[in-house]
Amino acid sequence: MTHFLPSTEPVATAARGLALAHPGLIEVHRDPLFLRTRSSAPGRTVALVSGGGSGHEPLHTGLLGPGGLDAVCPGEVFASPHNRQIHAACTAVAKDDGVLLIVKNYTGDVINFGIAAERLRHDGVPVATVLVDDDLATDGGDTATGRRGTAATVVLEKLLGARADQGAGLGELAELGGRIVARSRSLAVAARAQTSPATGEPAFALDPGTLEYGVGIHGERGTGTIGRLPVDELVERMTDDLLAALPAGRERVLAVVNGLGATTGLELHAIGSLLYDALTARGADPLAIVPGTFTAALDMAGFSLTLTRMEPEWVGLWTAPADTPLVLPSRTLAADGADAAVVRTTAEPEQDGPAAPSGGAVLDRFSEAVSGFRDDLTALDQLVGDGDFGDNLLGGVRRAVSRNGARVGGMEALARAFLDDVGGTSGPLFGLLFQRLSTVSWPDDGAPDAGSAAEAAAAGLAAVQRVGGAEVGDSTLVDALAPAADALGAAARDGADAPFTAAAEAAARGAAGTADLAPRRGRASYVGERAMGVPDPGALGVALLFTALADVYEPEAATGLPDLRRIAAR
Repeated sequence: MTHFLPSTEPVATAARGLALAHPGLIEVHRDPLFLRTRSSAPGRTVALVSGGGSGHEPLHTGLLGPGGLDAVCPGEVFASPHNRQIHAACTAVAKDDGVLLIVKNYTGDVINFGIAAERLRHDGVPVATVLVDDDLATDGGDTATGRRGTAATVVLEKLLGARADQGAGLGELAELGGRIVARSRSLAVAARAQTSPATGEPAFALDPGTLEYGVGIHGERGTGTIGRLPVDELVERMTDDLLAALPAGRERVLAVVNGLGATTGLELHAIGSLLYDALTARGADPLAIVPGTFTAALDMAGFSLTLTRMEPEWVGLWTAPADTPLVLPSRTLAADGADAAVVRTTAEPEQDGPAAPSGGAVLDRFSEAVSGFRDDLTALDQLVGDGDFGDNLLGGVRRAVSRNGARVGGMEALARAFLDDVGGTSGPLFGLLFQRLSTVSWPDDGAPDAGSAAEAAAAGLAAVQRVGGAEVGDSTLVDALAPAADALGAAARDGADAPFTAAAEAAARGAAGTADLAPRRGRASYVGERAMGVPDPGALGVALLFTALADVYEPEAATGLPDLRRIAAR
């Protein structure tokens, strides 16, 4: 291994180290993990909160403090923060005019920040979101996912931090953030992939004399491989691509030269010099050339260029003073610095559940089914994603089983476990579904009211779609959930004898049908046609849930349901 990270709690340990390096500036909360600034401008009425997977430092923690962010939520390496972290951080720092969320356009980030926003609105906290989607390499294509969010996040957070200090309201900041993102584009190249913390090997291989063009900050392969060019020609090619993508105008251009982790300062300053020449030769007027490592991809050997066509009033925001680690990296640790860096723990208390819990039989049957399908779900997710879905689903169910008892019903236990403890993309979405289903009584003897169950399933579908944005046909869990909710509603209206079996059959058909769809949402969308023929693991998870309901409440009818094992093995 080439990484020097502790084997337990590496992200939390690094967060504490940042606080020790900047005494009096940063406060670390351990459960759930987030960092917050200890002070902010007295005129600030909106809190700025951001975050994302670790391994990109100094993003976002480098912009934490006056003139920057109020709180940052770090996820595990290359993994989105959990919505529980985001919700807790926002609750801790929210100001009179609410919270503005700054979110990079990656599916996990979008989902978890979206769920946190839903929870904040439910709490009565005003909230708005700015989505960063500056990556030119992922522009276009037949996916609904859109461009990735990369190094322009640094520019956005600096400008918004300065304007927030001036007292701007939530609506103004959200509108300003949208304009900044629209006028920013980034492009990255790599000569060597980052080292995987799991294997100790490069995440992908490159032939000698080649570069990955359009690489992502999580180590995603680029749009193509090109022959190794002299660096001045490479910078000129990237500059041409970026300028062509920016809005036309005579405004000055802010240029950020960002190292991806293993690129030296010597290289970055040389690239900055070449970039200045390339911009001026093309009639662009650079406001500043800003070299440094701001948005890393662990130890990837490469760099990105970010160009922002600055509106005149933004110049003062860029030059405004800030007291953040990235702006003032020379803060020193005093003799009592260890005591000054307070590490706090904030844990959300468990709320009392219903006095007469129900749904234990459903939870037990669902747990049994997920345990039996864990390896199948993992194998499917390895083909279209990052391979963690089986473990995440099973881990959430096991947490729910441990919570189920005298005061918490089975469906409520699932809702709490998946909303608060399960990471990834699909886990919190399942949490929203379980949350809506928990409003229904699920007796362990007798059958629930099918009409109430249908309304809850439809409400869960609506919540999942509000946060995730997926539609039927995008090859996601929605392709199983939508037909199941429809079938359950129709069966309830018709007074059918086996409404849950009808829903389970519809969910199974929907899950099987995802194998014939090109994914347009989530990480599978980056795989494109390679995902064809592979059923979506989230959709299969939905089919397992409705099959468990049918098994418990309609065991005789459920014997004729489709074989989910055959669907998984397709």
